[in-house]
Amino acid sequence: MSSQVQGATFRETYDRLAQAQKGVARSAPAYSRYVNRRLGRVFAAWAYGRGLTPNQVTGISALFTFTGIGVLAATTPRWWAGLVVSLCLVIGYAFDSADGQVARLSGTGSSAGEWLDHMVDATKVAVLPLALAVSFYRAEAMPTVWLLVPLLNAVVSSVLFFGMILTEQMRKAHGVRSTAPTGGSGLDLRALLMTPTDYGVLCLVFLLLGAVTVFAAVYSVIVALTAAFLVAAARKWFREIAALGQVG
Repeated sequence: MSSQVQGATFRETYDRLAQAQKGVARSAPAYSRYVNRRLGRVFAAWAYGRGLTPNQVTGISALFTFTGIGVLAATTPRWWAGLVVSLCLVIGYAFDSADGQVARLSGTGSSAGEWLDHMVDATKVAVLPLALAVSFYRAEAMPTVWLLVPLLNAVVSSVLFFGMILTEQMRKAHGVRSTAPTGGSGLDLRALLMTPTDYGVLCLVFLLLGAVTVFAAVYSVIVALTAAFLVAAARKWFREIAALGQVG
């Protein structure tokens, strides 16, 4: 790997990454599919050029993500805090995409690396809404009843993440494809419809944190739509897995 790192330019590495992209999940929403993967490719080319391992890239992702979450919990809703939180979360999410790309390009992917990546993801989806609840509570920025919204989101996000991972693993166990083709440059209607449930969009919504009432309204809509998606997806996943169990 070291000779490849030293001999390849950033552009060459970036182009190689573009050709080595894996298929996207069929349920991948627009920001994650069209923005985050490409931003992650830039970070992956940078990381690969410096000889970073996939686990080190995961560590960088965790550092940015949990710094943003820490700032959110330690401050009250302010414009500057929202900017810092959003920037940290966006960068952390892009590095979350980059670690897998580095693994594929360098041929150093491992089960341990996948486990680490999922553990970081599982932690962040639960802790981020809890940090928001702490921020709301400390600032007394919203009536107490509004604290139920981020608390609900902690439950919804955790169950949704677990359901997606579990369903993917069970599909793999039965040899079922869980990704869509990588070809085509047009926008996918399903990806656009999934936008409200996109973690990347949630990262950007924190830019509104200084206008706390507007932020709370938008955040509540996102939580409600994500909860509705979870209910619909869970029913679909159950029927799909039940059918897989009857094969043979």
